[in-house]
Amino acid sequence: MDRIAELTKEYSPVPLSDDQLKKLSAVSEALRRIHGSLNVTNLNTDEEIALLHYVDSLTAAQTGLFDGKNVIDVGCGGGFPTFPLAAAFPGSSFTALDSTAKKLAFVEETAESAGITNVRTLCARAEDAGRSSGREDYDVAVSRGVARLNTLCEWCLPLVKVGGSFVAMKGRSGREEAAEAENAIKTLGGGEVRIIDVGIPVFNREHTLIVIKKLSHTPAAYPRAGGAIKKKPL
Repeated sequence: MDRIAELTKEYSPVPLSDDQLKKLSAVSEALRRIHGSLNVTNLNTDEEIALLHYVDSLTAAQTGLFDGKNVIDVGCGGGFPTFPLAAAFPGSSFTALDSTAKKLAFVEETAESAGITNVRTLCARAEDAGRSSGREDYDVAVSRGVARLNTLCEWCLPLVKVGGSFVAMKGRSGREEAAEAENAIKTLGGGEVRIIDVGIPVFNREHTLIVIKKLSHTPAAYPRAGGAIKKKPL
């Protein structure tokens, strides 16, 4: 077991088998191979990759929402939180959505080589997916960083089924962003908001998970075109 896998096992908020850790080790090898040639991560050390990629991604499991679900990762970049969550929940289906084809090619190739078979990719803008076949098609949408919550809600909530949830992975600004996004959440069909504080060990970082329950259908007018979402968030 390599150092990244050892650290991930030690600090993971969910138990991981040797087979699951082996798959994540294969992801680590892929990250090393493309380091500097594709902008998928700026983390370099074993500790950074283990704690700030793998363990941070796995904190989303503390919501209790991912087992046996159809999940979309909006703005997946180089595959986080997709890879760790897909490895941890082999009975779930994960769609890694991003608008950059090169990043999705890396995700697809790495998932195949690592034996993570429950991942597919979708090259699209979130607002386009939310107006077409992806609309209200997923049990859970998850997004790590990407944008302020009032913008992110319009990209993610239209993708979630009524009764499903949107999990936004945020830093220290999570509570502030949740308050700022109250109108967006209500307008787009969201309801109850649950905030979970999580800590990233070693680096002593405080993050938040903002869990938004989808209570009603998103109105047909949303999501708007990308420019409108950014220029005038709800």
